[in-house]
Parts: sequence; C-alpha cells; structure tokens
Amino acid sequence: MSASREKEGQDCRIAFAETLMELAGADERIVVVCNDSVGSSNLGGFRVAFPERLVNVGIAEQNMVGVAAGLANAGFIPFVSAASPFLTGRALEQIKADIVYSGANVKLCGQSPGVSYGELGPTHHSIEDIAWLRALDDLPIVVPADAEQTADAVRWAAALEGPVFLRIGRSKVSSVSQGRIPAFRPGLAEQLASGDDITILANGTMVEVALAAARDLEAAGVMARVLNISTVHPIDREAIVMAARQTRGVVTVEESVPRGGLGGAVAELLAVEQPTRMRMLGIDEFAPTGSVDFLLDHFRLTACGVADAARELLSVT
Repeated sequence: MSASREKEGQDCRIAFAETLMELAGADERIVVVCNDSVGSSNLGGFRVAFPERLVNVGIAEQNMVGVAAGLANAGFIPFVSAASPFLTGRALEQIKADIVYSGANVKLCGQSPGVSYGELGPTHHSIEDIAWLRALDDLPIVVPADAEQTADAVRWAAALEGPVFLRIGRSKVSSVSQGRIPAFRPGLAEQLASGDDITILANGTMVEVALAAARDLEAAGVMARVLNISTVHPIDREAIVMAARQTRGVVTVEESVPRGGLGGAVAELLAVEQPTRMRMLGIDEFAPTGSVDFLLDHFRLTACGVADAARELLSVT
C-alpha cells in the first residue's frame, strides 16, 4: 500500500454506510446493530437519519449477534456492523447457533479486516475470520474489492432472505470495477486481466495488488490471468478450474490466513478437480507490530511480492 493509494483510493466503509442509508430510506425493516462502532463503521449519518433504528449494545459482541437474531425473528432486516476480529472471534458461537444454524435473516458486516488496525497488533488483526466462517454450513462469504462492489454487495445482501457475511475493507482502494454494471455478481468470479501463462486469484484489498503484479509480469513477457474472487463461499468452481486448466499454475493472494481462507478454498477445489502447482500468499502467522504498509511488505502482499511468486512458480513448471 502506497501513500498515493491512501490519498486517492476509495473507502469501502463509506460506500457501505451510504448504501445502507439509501436502503433504509426505502425499507423501514432495515436496522443496524453495533458495538460502539458507530464511528469506525461510518454510521454517524445513519444514527442521525434513523435514531430509532440503530441499536448500540456497547462492547458486547455476543449480545449484539443475539439481539440481531431476535430482530430478524421479529421481521426486521438487521445489519450487524462491527470490527471483524471481534464480530467473528468473540461471537462465533452466536453466529453459528443463532444466525447460520437458525437461518436468521441477519447481515454480518465485518469491518476493518486483515491487518487494517496495523500497530494495534494481532489482537485487532482479523486474519482468521474467513477460515472460521467457511467452516459453517451454507453461509455466503463476500469480500468486495472496491467501493462499487461494496455498494452492490450491500444491496444484494439486503434483498437476500437469509444470513450473509460481508467483509468490508478499511484501507482505501482503487476502483477495479470501472463502472461495470453490476459490479458484484454473487458466486461468480470476475476476470480482470487475460493471460495463459499464470493465474492470480485475489479478493478484497489484494485485487488491485494482483492487477499491478500482472502489469509488472506483462512488462517481462509473462501474461497473467487475474480473477477477482469476491465470493469465497460459494466459490466459482467453473472459472477457477478453467483457469487452472488453461494456465501453468495458480497464485492466490489474500489479506487473511490462506489455511481455510481463499487459498485453502481454491486448493480444496483444485486438488480434486484440476491438480496444479500453487503458491498461496497471505498472512500465515501472528504478525509483528508495525504499520499496514510494513505488514503488507513483510508478508509479500505487494505487486512485487505477487509477481515474484508467479515467476517462482513458473520456474519450476
């Protein structure tokens, strides 16, 4: 992540909040439940516009999810908005039993995932959230790559009858959708770059990194196919198997733990359907203390790191 990216990119949390307000204006069933996260979720405007429809339970994440389940049972459409490490870590049992097992119509919105909190360290990093939630049966898991995808995903989630997990990034990102309509298609990968040498699969904040890596590789004569896997579950099996069949290897890139995350999901699929060489880039250990920039560099989650992984993979095929 560069300084220019911080200044010029889009904040997906703002797209989340603005879209939620738009939807709430048209549907009085939409409510928000949060855990002292009004500021960090950009929900100040929602609180002003709909003061009776925002429930702040304080720092009580298990309670938060239980309250949302009760509201859903009463016919509301609750959006639970909280920092992802605390939503998914502290309230995992309630997510499992009260939301997913019960099929409650609750939208779980994990804010500021990955290493967004930088120097606050592993207690505040949310690198395990996708792996934890992928273990639950039939919970859609969506990781938008930019503001346009975030807005589309929020609209889709509101219309969906049943639970969903949206992973809303904190770091500003460039648009990868570039005005495409729709920007988000549930369960479908989006090919953002063509190539027959190597495939790079990414989601969330790492999609623009993957595209930058593809440009670096193209300058060296290597053509990389880039797929935005915005839905981790259910994953686009057809697009991934086809990419593995048509290229010489697959690199996955995510701001999370590959074990059980995007890398794990892809490996599970390809091990059965289309075995191929893989490299899985992510955050596979408790991170050292440092800024977001430092941490992404440390774990090779940069254009240079991804391009190097692709070249390493091609060198052994």
